[in-house]
Amino acid sequence: MTSITSVELNYLVFRYLQESGFTHSAFTLGYEAGINKCTIDGNLIPPGALITFVQKGLQYLEMEANMSNNDVEMDEDFSFLQPLDIITKDVNQLRQMIKEKRKNIQKDKDKDKEKNKDKDKNKDREIDREHEAERGRVREKERHKKEEREKEREKAESNKEPEKQPEELADGDMVMDKEDKDAIGHEENGTSIVGQEPMDIATASTQASQEACEIPGSDVTILEGHTSEVCACAWSPTGSLLASGSGDSTARIWTIADGLCKSGAQNSPLNVLVLKHVKGRTNEKSKDVTTLDWNGEGSLLATGSYDGQARIWTTNGELRSTLSKHKGPIFSLKWNKKGDYLLTGSFDKTAIVWDVKAEEWKQQFEFHTGPTLDVDWCNNVSFATSSTDHMIYVCKIGEIHPIKTFAGHQGEVNCVKWDPTGSLLASCSDDITAKIWCMKQDKYVHDLREHSKEIYAIRWSPTGPGTNNPNQQLILASASFDSTVKLWDVELGKLLYSLNGHKDPVYSVAFSPNGEYLASGSLDKSMHIWSLKDGKIVKTYTGNGGIFEVCWNKEGDKLAACFANNTLCVLDFRM
Repeated sequence: MTSITSVELNYLVFRYLQESGFTHSAFTLGYEAGINKCTIDGNLIPPGALITFVQKGLQYLEMEANMSNNDVEMDEDFSFLQPLDIITKDVNQLRQMIKEKRKNIQKDKDKDKEKNKDKDKNKDREIDREHEAERGRVREKERHKKEEREKEREKAESNKEPEKQPEELADGDMVMDKEDKDAIGHEENGTSIVGQEPMDIATASTQASQEACEIPGSDVTILEGHTSEVCACAWSPTGSLLASGSGDSTARIWTIADGLCKSGAQNSPLNVLVLKHVKGRTNEKSKDVTTLDWNGEGSLLATGSYDGQARIWTTNGELRSTLSKHKGPIFSLKWNKKGDYLLTGSFDKTAIVWDVKAEEWKQQFEFHTGPTLDVDWCNNVSFATSSTDHMIYVCKIGEIHPIKTFAGHQGEVNCVKWDPTGSLLASCSDDITAKIWCMKQDKYVHDLREHSKEIYAIRWSPTGPGTNNPNQQLILASASFDSTVKLWDVELGKLLYSLNGHKDPVYSVAFSPNGEYLASGSLDKSMHIWSLKDGKIVKTYTGNGGIFEVCWNKEGDKLAACFANNTLCVLDFRM
């Protein structure tokens, strides 16, 4: 008899949690159940496997209950049972229930037979009456048609231009039909379908303008080579190098040629370096590359992995340092601006500052009571951390206590980001809010409450005083599981735009270097580029998998996105 092991069941539950967006619950189960050590090949498990498995179990019990050795009538009605009955009762009880159901059904059938006999007699009489009435209506119609034809003949004889006018009328009718059809087409393909929230897609009142928004395949380069989902990507701040991190235990550095992107795959050995995080076989879950970041000079790439180690690589793919002290996966990793320190946040509840030159840890910060989800530098020596414990701490190298504590979120704090000048800190949480904080006060400056589901990511625009775009307004963008991106006026704490073009959770947003556009990537497989002048989509691209991250190159003329189907794509952006 086939049976399922606890290891297999754990893996199915783990995948169910992952697919449902319960990222942290999935990780906790995976960590405690040792999912990374199991021999199951995740690529062979289809999406929704647990649900399918449970449904098939219910169907099997239902079929077993409906079958018995003395069942002769094969065409007998199949009795459907409630899921709760199937789960709480054994097969004998279920068979008894079905027996009772069938008895009651038979009684009802017998009663119905008697009623139907009387009904049939009455029906025959009614049908005869209806037929007679129908024949009367047909005769009446024929009479009306004759009268209409007579009138038309009289009109035609008295008309001086008997043929020209009807032709023009017919043409007019055709024009009207065409316009009506066009109007219907616009309704279906545009933004005014009843029951759906309108999508802000430029001036998308026609199919033609929507198609103009779609980035053609000729402007897209697909990067293939990873053998598992690609969960992180980042452009070098100084060159044409693109880094990617994947669940296949590798990071890759791709050399992207200047000029226009070309359609087709770009995966020859000449333009990609593979940074292996494990010797031998790949796809080892404990070596997932979860996060990566370039230093300010673009000369070194840091990667964080599920094995708790941070690694530093040169641009030619050489492993320069392996930094080991964390006792759990690294979720977030950032270089400071100067490039002498690397900051990591881990599932082990701590953050560590590493001295890159000495290749050793400088200080470990152990303030959180839950896993550290995100870290972000304020300046070269102080930084913020966020955690599943709902807290945010601002820490400084050399200090043994936080220099500031921000409490106010009621759920896991997924992301923290300092504004371009390091004066305001933004945070977002599973409590469906984003908040803005400053060092001068303990309570938040603004509480942003317009989303309807968990907020996964936030980003500041590269605009306002102290930036390369000082004359433009400083804006905060938030991306949520409610499928929307929202843009906020930071001074007033008010909503500027709600960008409603996606159909599934939005995992990533990125501002263009000039601050005029925002890119968003979603699990609905699409990336939209929005104009910040009017909150409309100006370009869109749809790939073949959910999008985990989007990023712009330093010139702002290329965009990269990484996908759940093991690929990246690079797009040309020209307006």
